[in-house]
Amino acid sequence: MNRKTFFAALACASLAISMLGCGQSNNLQSIQLSSSNTAASSPGTIDLSGEGATAQLYVWGNYSDGKQKLLNAVGDVAYQIAVTSNSVDQFGDPLPTPPNSVQLSPNGLLTAVPPFICTWSNSAVPPATTPAWGLSGSYSVTATYAGFTSPAVFVAVASQAGSNTNGTNPTAECGPPPSS
Repeated sequence: MNRKTFFAALACASLAISMLGCGQSNNLQSIQLSSSNTAASSPGTIDLSGEGATAQLYVWGNYSDGKQKLLNAVGDVAYQIAVTSNSVDQFGDPLPTPPNSVQLSPNGLLTAVPPFICTWSNSAVPPATTPAWGLSGSYSVTATYAGFTSPAVFVAVASQAGSNTNGTNPTAECGPPPSS
């Protein structure tokens, strides 16, 4: 093989290798929280219903090639929890800052812990005998990974008995029944 042929082949090989990735990229575009480790889906509002209730959050990466990847096992995922502004409990008292009714583990596990709280309010008025639930307060959870921050997921807590001050909550529930 002569020198001219060798350099031509080398140039062609370099060009072919450099073009393999043309038009394709696999760059992280955003992250999101999900309550599923099998599919990225927005969990909406999570309700921790009952003392010690738990919910697991997962971080998913959204990539420029349209694929989604579970990031929890990758490491370097950080979760944060905060009280949503103007949040109150069922009696109108501000939720404690920092949050102390919900524990958030480093791997995204939420747990309702003492002091127990009810972040739902009952707006029913007599003669109604069943509650009309509205969310009076919540916690917001976000995650960060590789410089990206997820949109917040909101967490309601129903770990304390509800009030029956006006007779519209005879079973002293806190919030709507858990969905199955």
